[in-house]
Amino acid sequence: MSGLRFRRLSVITLLVLAFALPAFAQGTKPKKSDGKPMGTPVLWREPTDIESRNLLLGAGGEEMKPDLRRVTFVEKKTGGYSTKYRVTDASGNSWVAKLGKEAQPDTAANRLLWAVGYETEIAHLIPKLTIEGKGTFENVRLEARPKNIDRGDEWKWEDNPFVDTPQFKGLKVMMLLISNWDIKDSNNVIFNAQNPTTGENESRYVISDLGGSLGKTGGFFTRSRNKPSDFVKSDFIEAVKGNVIDFNYGGKSKSLFDNITIEDAKWIGRLLGRLSDEQIKDAFRSANYSPEEVESLSSALKARINALNNVSATVASAPESVTQSTSCGFFHLRLRGLLFTFFFGIRSSRGSRHILQLCVQFASYQHRHTRKVKPQHEDDYGAK
Repeated sequence: MSGLRFRRLSVITLLVLAFALPAFAQGTKPKKSDGKPMGTPVLWREPTDIESRNLLLGAGGEEMKPDLRRVTFVEKKTGGYSTKYRVTDASGNSWVAKLGKEAQPDTAANRLLWAVGYETEIAHLIPKLTIEGKGTFENVRLEARPKNIDRGDEWKWEDNPFVDTPQFKGLKVMMLLISNWDIKDSNNVIFNAQNPTTGENESRYVISDLGGSLGKTGGFFTRSRNKPSDFVKSDFIEAVKGNVIDFNYGGKSKSLFDNITIEDAKWIGRLLGRLSDEQIKDAFRSANYSPEEVESLSSALKARINALNNVSATVASAPESVTQSTSCGFFHLRLRGLLFTFFFGIRSSRGSRHILQLCVQFASYQHRHTRKVKPQHEDDYGAK
């Protein structure tokens, strides 16, 4: 090989390396996706270590905990039910602080989803936090904004790569398990990132907002969030008709939960059944629930998990209380219509009389149906 040709090849090699090395230096930082999925879609990974997962720390573990020596306000985030601030911690890491009653259920639900293999946010509940520039707050959920993750578009419940998979059906059962009634696409987000082990691009499908959980799904006026007493008292499974389970759910996107089968329930039930009692309690401890609330919430959740694993194919009727709730729903519907009419333009004495009459009818109905019939097989209906 001539000296001139050797020098040319050397120059070309150096140029290739000069352009290639910065790309390697990026590590796991993803390319900009413009919000679109850019890699292999991932919803769930098999949790082979489920029995040893630390539900106090959750996704990210010890190394992804916030540095609370100093937390500084950056900006207020808009949208959603809760007040949210963008903040930075003492190490310069970026977080979103959520204040208010959604912070606790958001954290506990996050732990339970991560425990059984679903992709989740990295989140921590801080019992008392001072945010410089804003003040001191109790029960603040900090949600990480890692630099190596590109937060993309929302994903849709009705249209995604996982619709017919056991994993996606299991995710729907998880929403019923935690009584999350706020099921809407805007609570979902796609994370574009590189797999730290393989280096491959991934699009991770995450439910980012779980704050409408741990109350009762109810109706429009009767739903609750972060109300353990409601969660504990709520029915879970109302009936089993053939191979299809009829769950007690009155939240948003109700049709999404039609046609959930016994196999769907048991698929996720088997994973949940591998969690120890202490792990389940740790999920609620991570959200700073009181010791009494931890006991009641974990007991109710365990009863629901048992119901998923013990449900059998029958042609069972719903409990009498369910039939009563249907009639109650009729009264609520009429009352809501009259209230709408009254408060939005037709404030006539006739309308007022109708509302009063309906309230009297409803009170009379409630008095006649205060006895709640216990299902014949209580285990099949979950927590009462």
